Amino acid sequence: MTPAATALSIVALVVLGTIGFALYAVRRVEMDPQQYIVGGRSFGTLFLWILLAGEVYTSFTFLGAAGWAYGKGAPAFYILSYGTCGYILGYFFLPKVWRIGKERGLLTSPDFFLDRYGSRTLCVSVAVLQFFLVVPYVTLQLTGLQILLSMAGYGEYHAKIAVGVAFVLIALFVFTAGLRGTAWASVIKDALVLGAVVFAGIFIPMRFFGSPAAMIGKLLEVHPHWLTLSTGTKGLGMTWYVSTVLLTSIGYYMGPHSIAAAYSARDENTIRRNAIFLPIYQIVLLLVFFAGFAALLIVPGLHGSAVDQSFMLVVQRFYPPWVLGAIAGAGALAALVPASALLLGAASVLSKNVIGDLLGIATGDRARTFVTRLLVVVVAAMALYLWLVYKTTLVNLLLLYYNGVTQFMPGFVFALVWRRVGAWGVGAGIGAGMALAAYLAYHSIDLGGINPGFLALLVNVALCAIVTLLAPNRKPAGDAAGS
Repeated sequence: MTPAATALSIVALVVLGTIGFALYAVRRVEMDPQQYIVGGRSFGTLFLWILLAGEVYTSFTFLGAAGWAYGKGAPAFYILSYGTCGYILGYFFLPKVWRIGKERGLLTSPDFFLDRYGSRTLCVSVAVLQFFLVVPYVTLQLTGLQILLSMAGYGEYHAKIAVGVAFVLIALFVFTAGLRGTAWASVIKDALVLGAVVFAGIFIPMRFFGSPAAMIGKLLEVHPHWLTLSTGTKGLGMTWYVSTVLLTSIGYYMGPHSIAAAYSARDENTIRRNAIFLPIYQIVLLLVFFAGFAALLIVPGLHGSAVDQSFMLVVQRFYPPWVLGAIAGAGALAALVPASALLLGAASVLSKNVIGDLLGIATGDRARTFVTRLLVVVVAAMALYLWLVYKTTLVNLLLLYYNGVTQFMPGFVFALVWRRVGAWGVGAGIGAGMALAAYLAYHSIDLGGINPGFLALLVNVALCAIVTLLAPNRKPAGDAAGS
């Protein structure tokens, strides 16, 4: 058997074995909308912890963080910071969202906007925007999957075909298993990714430099300023770092898949405990950075999107095929399992809030579940198309996603703390924020280092407040401030 065949066989075994395990675990679960979309609201602390980690720590964590450590140095540390800040916000914010979701029977993020503001137009607009914003995030997973399969195949096979096959498999998996299946698949995924990252971040530096500490010493010798942020306002300096951490931490839980995961919790304390324990996973990021720094010294000279291949290139060149296959298999799960949650989240908001609630089609449990499953396939097809035509780095795809989804956060927060805020103010803020973020990103306008999505968020909040103060006082749709 050739090295490529050996490595790819192991990848296939890992992916198919994980899908089979998850399908077996949910074989007796009847998939009504409550089960399919939010897991029957029954997930305990450990299961929710595994699910949220499965959604959050993706192929971006596996490859993109190492790529930025390789190609950018200190600016990559924003990846370590924003998750930690996001968990702090989640500790105080998500339990209130869960309580409202439980009391009102909410299934999706747009359901929350409808319940709090009483506007069908706002609800549908949020649903449509979230549906399309998820597509770049799914595309990120496909980009990571292509890198992994290309490396595992030693360049001998057409990676695009393999990615297409793998993604069809995961789409069919989501079609069948729903959120509970994704959680069971995350059990295998998290264990394998942890093993792969420990290997990449500890054993690679030990083999080539004696220890991770010696590797850092060598890095500072060869690249003296690699671990230091610039203090200016140009490029990826301190201003960019702070504004990007703020943007991404504020938007950390704003994806439709994250709200669905929050709804799936058994109770409020389950969510709080997860916010306390999830930062443990940030240790994984440190090891990923170590892998990127080691690769910079071992295989220098990579540029552009090639930096995302950095530590996998070390594994390919210096380790046997079975090791490469095991690492690539873990990485493939880091792409496919989060993609399953993203597909389900995007499909759910469109089936529930647009096709069901707005158009009055497929409003029964069986019909809604079926339509959601069909839309999973539609989102998958859209992501595949975007992946084929739009090539960029993993970090750029992630920031494109966060520039958009963070614009929903003011609507959530104001619903919880400000009785007067209404649909007009929230809608105006979201619309302005989305438009400005898209315009600034498309034209690559220099804002003195400020992340364009963060500036758009500030405009969003300001416009929402202005419209609310100018509008007549309203009677809230629900007990927003007290719920």
